[in-house]
Amino acid sequence: MPALCGYGCSGQPRVEGVRGLGACFWCRSGQPTQTNVNLKGRDLLTLQNYTAEEIKYLLWTASDLKQRIKDKGEYLPLLQGKSLAMIFEKRSTRTRLSTETGFALLGGHPCFLTTQDIHLGVNESLTDTAWVLSSLTNAVLARVYKQSDLDLLAKEASIPIVNGLSDSYHPIQILADYLTLQEHYGYLKGLTISWIGDGNNVLNSILMSAAKFGMHLRVATPKGFEPDPNIVKVAEEYSKEYSTELFFTSDPLEAASGTNVLVTDTWISMGQEKEKAERMKAFQGYQITMQMGKQAASDWTFLHCLPRKPEEVDDEVFYSPRSLVFQEAENRKWTIMAVMVSLLTDYSPQLQKPTF
Repeated sequence: MPALCGYGCSGQPRVEGVRGLGACFWCRSGQPTQTNVNLKGRDLLTLQNYTAEEIKYLLWTASDLKQRIKDKGEYLPLLQGKSLAMIFEKRSTRTRLSTETGFALLGGHPCFLTTQDIHLGVNESLTDTAWVLSSLTNAVLARVYKQSDLDLLAKEASIPIVNGLSDSYHPIQILADYLTLQEHYGYLKGLTISWIGDGNNVLNSILMSAAKFGMHLRVATPKGFEPDPNIVKVAEEYSKEYSTELFFTSDPLEAASGTNVLVTDTWISMGQEKEKAERMKAFQGYQITMQMGKQAASDWTFLHCLPRKPEEVDDEVFYSPRSLVFQEAENRKWTIMAVMVSLLTDYSPQLQKPTF
């Protein structure tokens, strides 16, 4: 009897003269790379809960899937027979499309649910929702207002819960950012990131993860718009542990000094529309421009999670070769695919691990 691969396939073609028709895609492409990281069954609520090696593993898997599927044209039905509940309390372009198309590309079935379909904690308790979804789907991605809703879902569910965005964190965005920077620079360790903007959920996720790659972080926020002090405290501990620089200021030019990456985000997040006049006044001088870029390193680049408003970054920067925003947007797809594959399967990357 032919030896079985680790996935129950004989590895033998069923049609004589046609290689691999009876073999699974594992056998056709080689055995999985051995790794000590196993994320199957985990939640992804915040990158604070993930070690440096675990985050690197997610990026490695994203790079692997991107190369195999996009560049080599391989078909990898890794999520065949699996379904995903996508709960969206907030509207979205990139999060919805990247998750929905990425999960389907891997053979799975994504189910999109708005507040018209499922209103967390209103028409049904979060506990009941978690139990029902656990019996009907294999995972949940939730884009919500309150981080506490995600925490309760994760506590009560028996399937992985993924944070698609909350008021506290946006971890899947930061994975895309890091993959983009790794692709551009060829490494992450030693890079300096400068955040110029609001002390929001995207910045919080950077604070929870940048030091784990050996990246330095310089933050400029207007007075009164600083990040959560509790999150800053954790970030300071990471900075000491990984021997990185963590610097806070209210001066955008000071934060931009010597940086490799200028990053900003919307000044007015969903739910903050009533604060528009106050925020527009507070953020004067925070627009990313080529003039600000003169303070940065010669190889500086620009990131923005989108959608973007011209007051946040001018057209000259946004549409320049220094802007990586559209590569960043595409990488939302490959990184969320990596998250789903890692949390739901035993897949290990086939291709060489990138330099981080």
